[in-house]
Amino acid sequence: MLLKTFAHIGFGRPLILGSKFFMFKNLKLVSWIFMALLGAFAVAGIALNRGESINALWLITAAVCIYAISYRFYAAWIATKVLMVDETRATPAERLDNGRDFIPTNKWIVFGHHFAAIAGPGPLIGPTLAAQFGYLPGTLWILIGAVLGGAVQDMVTLFFSTRRNGRSLGQMARDEIGVIGGTAALIGTFLIMIILIAVLGLVVVNAMKHSPWATSTVAATIPIAMIVGIYMRNIRPGRVLEASLIGVVLLLLSVFAGGWIDHNENLRTYFDHDGLPLAYAIIVYGFAAAVLPVWLLLAPRDYLSTFMKLGTILLLAIAIVILRPDIHMPAVTQFIDGTGPIFGGKLFPFVFITIACGAISGFHALISSGTTPKLLSNERDIRMIGYGGMLLESFVAIMAMIAATVLEPGIFFAINSPAGVVGKDAIDAVAKINSWGFAVTVEQMQQLASDMGESTLFARTGGAPSLAVGMASIFGSAFGRHLLALWYHFAIMFEAIFILTTLDAGTRVGRFMLQDMLGNFSKKLGETSYTPSVILTSAIVVAGWGYFLYIGVIDPNGGVNILWPLFGIANQMLAAIALCVATGILVKSGKLKYAWVTGLPLVWLVVVTSTAAWQKIWSEDIRIGFFAAANDLSAKVASGMLPPEKAAVAPQLIFNQHLDAYLTLFFVVVLWVVILDMLRLCLRYLTGKHVLKLSEVPHEPSRLVENWVRD
Repeated sequence: MLLKTFAHIGFGRPLILGSKFFMFKNLKLVSWIFMALLGAFAVAGIALNRGESINALWLITAAVCIYAISYRFYAAWIATKVLMVDETRATPAERLDNGRDFIPTNKWIVFGHHFAAIAGPGPLIGPTLAAQFGYLPGTLWILIGAVLGGAVQDMVTLFFSTRRNGRSLGQMARDEIGVIGGTAALIGTFLIMIILIAVLGLVVVNAMKHSPWATSTVAATIPIAMIVGIYMRNIRPGRVLEASLIGVVLLLLSVFAGGWIDHNENLRTYFDHDGLPLAYAIIVYGFAAAVLPVWLLLAPRDYLSTFMKLGTILLLAIAIVILRPDIHMPAVTQFIDGTGPIFGGKLFPFVFITIACGAISGFHALISSGTTPKLLSNERDIRMIGYGGMLLESFVAIMAMIAATVLEPGIFFAINSPAGVVGKDAIDAVAKINSWGFAVTVEQMQQLASDMGESTLFARTGGAPSLAVGMASIFGSAFGRHLLALWYHFAIMFEAIFILTTLDAGTRVGRFMLQDMLGNFSKKLGETSYTPSVILTSAIVVAGWGYFLYIGVIDPNGGVNILWPLFGIANQMLAAIALCVATGILVKSGKLKYAWVTGLPLVWLVVVTSTAAWQKIWSEDIRIGFFAAANDLSAKVASGMLPPEKAAVAPQLIFNQHLDAYLTLFFVVVLWVVILDMLRLCLRYLTGKHVLKLSEVPHEPSRLVENWVRD
């Protein structure tokens, strides 16, 4: 009777709606609790499993649950409470819209551009190389590092750059911290960029070396991108869907054409090369990508690569769900003691610098500042693009870890161990790997190479070939093993597109950075469109990373042992610089109680990178220390112990080991200069002394939001 009375006077409907809302809210709460428990159970299963193989679905389950919870709660809290994102505030893309650099763009297009730019070789190659420690250490670092470090760095850097007219990381350091720390950050960032690009080129070279199928397929992607660029600009402007279909079809045809070329005795000789000719080709390509108009090569390659990247990762995830493969690599191997054949060094700190981009990457800070902010149309999209984009890349790293560890360990080490460690002859390599407790035979490797359409898979260092074998095995088991060779070379093309996209974009960014620095001495050289400046700065940047690519190629151990640790240290130091800038801005903004959000991952990275750098410089282990390796090689040259082919390149390798040591030392100095300058800034602010004013631009209401609301 009372309920009818309430209904009669108008209270019935609100009560019913309230009841439904309460039920819906409880259902959502139960769903999140279930996801949290499922994720915790999956992580526990991964971490505690010993002695038995574990299904790859547990890794995917743990990743999906952790990513969903961190994005829904942690990222939302940071955006709302720490950064105080304001969707009614005009972004630089709106205020400075010039139709060229600053353009308000659809959030999904910005997301695709951002992901294509940040997703380089790190999430693919890093987990593959780190698998020598077992699947567990790398997997935990990918999951924890991404949600607490990498995604936080990307989001806060994107936010602070958006509030500062899309300024670059180095310029923000100079504006917010000071001239000393800012100048160190600018110089350090540029040199770190050189190292990063060199490693990208090395990975591609090692994947294509003596593989006509892979080389011809990768080479075909360059004219295909140019065809798409010309089609969208001159032939059929605005017909994006048509150009996309043409590009994707041509990319797939290039894989089939590569197989035909590989089986043609006359044509295959044009694409069968040693490492050095391929390195020279990559250098020429990098220079062309830096000087050609962006619409002709860079933009269409980025666009096509997004389709290939997301499509392939989705296909791989579907194949894993269908196949449910077991992980054959042990959770932890004996190589955590630093005796690993792929690279020297103990689990701590080297797993944390080997896996960079899949957990946290300083390179992302260069994209999140100065590039993506110029396209962002609303601050509310910062969480999705910054935090969400990094989570997607972390998921790519999980896929790479699975693809590498579903291989039999003996096969994994046969592919990735350099000839300088296991021996040049197949029999010697197999005997060495079997002595580690991982079974593999010469016949097994020969059959695998034949299945993949390769002449050999021994000592294919760099991580890309073994990752391609793992992906091809999963695709073949799920969709047809008779196409293994096709799947393998499709995976090689997929990796090459991933890497070359970052290589050409990185070269162009490096050119812009150098032009900015030269602009302090000559205004004309600082003009980004001035042709002599474009050619000069592009040549300097390409010569810089080209040299390090050269020394990696001539290294008897495949270059990975020298360059990848330097790559990881430099990349993580760049991330630490970005977190330094973010922490300083938070303190200056009166948000000291929230400074731990960036401060904790900063402290961890400082400990990891400083420890790794110390070991790479001063360790007496010749497989770790740069100086130790140089001294050992000098002694062998003096005693005549080296064969003629190694003795010929020994002086260059000795010089390079010394150069790497001094570069690492320089990076450490740069990092600590920025840290100390940031701490000085924070101390002055907290004690009430004068500090540089925040360079954040004044608030201006967004007309785009008003138009959306009105419409």
